[in-house]
Amino acid sequence: MALKVQIPPLGESVNEAVIAKWLKEDGAAVKIDEPVCELETDKANVELPSPGNGVLRHKAKAGDTVKIGDLIAEIAEGSAATAPAKAAPGAPKAPAPNTASESTEALSPSVRKALREHPVDVDKLEGTGPRGRIVKEDILRAAEAPVVASEAKQAPNSAPATPSAPKIPASPGAGVLLPGQRRVPMTKIRKRIAERLVSAQHTAAMLTTFNEIDMSAVLELRDKYRESFTKKHGVSLGLMSFFARACALALAEFPSVNAFIEGEDVIYNDHVNLGIAVSTERGLVVPVLRHVSDMDFAKVESEIKRMAASAKEGKLSLNELTGGTFTVTNGGVFGSLMSTPILNPPQSGILGMHAIQKRPIAIDDKVVIRPMMYVALSYDHRLVDGRESVSFLVKVKQLIEDPHRLMLAI
Repeated sequence: MALKVQIPPLGESVNEAVIAKWLKEDGAAVKIDEPVCELETDKANVELPSPGNGVLRHKAKAGDTVKIGDLIAEIAEGSAATAPAKAAPGAPKAPAPNTASESTEALSPSVRKALREHPVDVDKLEGTGPRGRIVKEDILRAAEAPVVASEAKQAPNSAPATPSAPKIPASPGAGVLLPGQRRVPMTKIRKRIAERLVSAQHTAAMLTTFNEIDMSAVLELRDKYRESFTKKHGVSLGLMSFFARACALALAEFPSVNAFIEGEDVIYNDHVNLGIAVSTERGLVVPVLRHVSDMDFAKVESEIKRMAASAKEGKLSLNELTGGTFTVTNGGVFGSLMSTPILNPPQSGILGMHAIQKRPIAIDDKVVIRPMMYVALSYDHRLVDGRESVSFLVKVKQLIEDPHRLMLAI
């Protein structure tokens, strides 16, 4: 009997996926645990392994949306696939599907993603990138071309059409595009992000408290040991490891910020699984550092570096994207001076870091210039009181302004 290739459970809150591409062609010989296709979920791209040895027979196409348990292929008995019949001499070649053709394998991930959303014939494109490579803008430009061409088409020998004013939609949402507009379907991850952000605001009593941190001590410490730290551990000493350690200590003192509501119960966590928000071409993802309290600075920095690289390549596993108890997001890398982060459900707290800016402040009745950072804590007021939220943020401020406290855990 043929073995069934079905969509397995893909992690919490993930109910469906898209077959991004087949890694093995229909009729190819496969071995057990060999990846046969790549699935795109709203959290990550994952490879689906073969359940056994044999010949792969597709039951679904690349681009299909599938649900948990759906049958997408079968593994028939045999050790070799039947070779495809050769076309007769002079017979026209059938066009290969763009989403899975071998010619797309050399394209960058962003170009392949654009190609899945805008199927165009890549063989007819003239790349505008370095050395004539096809870039994302070439795909988007080609996708718009048919609309422009159809609007400009005229009958032979006919007089030029008289320009007319563009038609304006009768009402918002009428589905009519104005000149200069284009419609692009939302990706699954963008849909999921939108749903979760709206849900967070509708289901939680979300408030935000702010403070500012003098970063002088941390920056001096980092500059002093940056070179020796990199030489010994092979990773740079960044700011995130300081904030990860500070948050872990503060959460131990204020456990409600590390808890979440489930029905009529409160679930407290005796560990800190810290989510680090990472921006990618597919959208915002939040890989999780598990048991961050047990990590030293070098481990935190190496894990952040590894997960950030995997996130940008779309190679994070679902296990690396689930189970977070608290999140840190750094809008400062984009120049943000202050913002209000939105909760990552079901978590009850998220810390927002921002850009460091030299500002005049008063110390001992004197005005001095110091590198300052605004920080923001958004929290679920159903579970976290104002006193706890403010005290948590003050604790983080104390730990960062006096890094010796981080080492002594006081």
